[in-house]
Amino acid sequence: METILNIVRDYGLLSYAILFLYCGLKSGSLPLFAGIAAHFGALNVALVATVVFAGGYLGDELRFYVGRKYGVAKLSSNPRYRQSVITAKLLLDRYGKAYIFLYRYPKGMRTIGALPVALSDMRWPVFTALNFASAMTWTFALVGTGYLFGSALEHTVGDNWGLFSVGLLATFSLMTYLAWRRVSALAKEAPRVESTTLATRL
Repeated sequence: METILNIVRDYGLLSYAILFLYCGLKSGSLPLFAGIAAHFGALNVALVATVVFAGGYLGDELRFYVGRKYGVAKLSSNPRYRQSVITAKLLLDRYGKAYIFLYRYPKGMRTIGALPVALSDMRWPVFTALNFASAMTWTFALVGTGYLFGSALEHTVGDNWGLFSVGLLATFSLMTYLAWRRVSALAKEAPRVESTTLATRL
């Protein structure tokens, strides 16, 4: 909490720009603390929600674009990674929609979260609609919780957020591992032409 108050005190209106950039890059506790700061009147809650949503949405749009345009074809054409790409593609084809709603929360996942979705066949209009809904849900979950329950959360969140986030990461990693195991057998059975088609199509 002290961090966000120091930012507001030192940078004034620029604190909203800092919050936007932060949310474009990652999904740590700052949006929640910004909501708490708005609860105490240090920030405008409408502006906080707007910049958190905009950063969360646009940051992932950029990562999806970069992954789709530059990353997938290069990985698919490399024999060393081809089987992993096929497995990841099958995984995301099955669970990609749920993944888009989940990767914002575990510690460290958001930075690369949208990149793997580019491995799937998901079209951009579908991704952007899901990304919009996910960013909106994330904004209400963090900023809304901070704003509505600021007094109760001020010290509790500060003491336990790191542990909670690491726990989410561990749970998310376990779920991903189990899903990967489940689809890896299917990927090995996929026709060899699949890898060639994937590389040329993407």
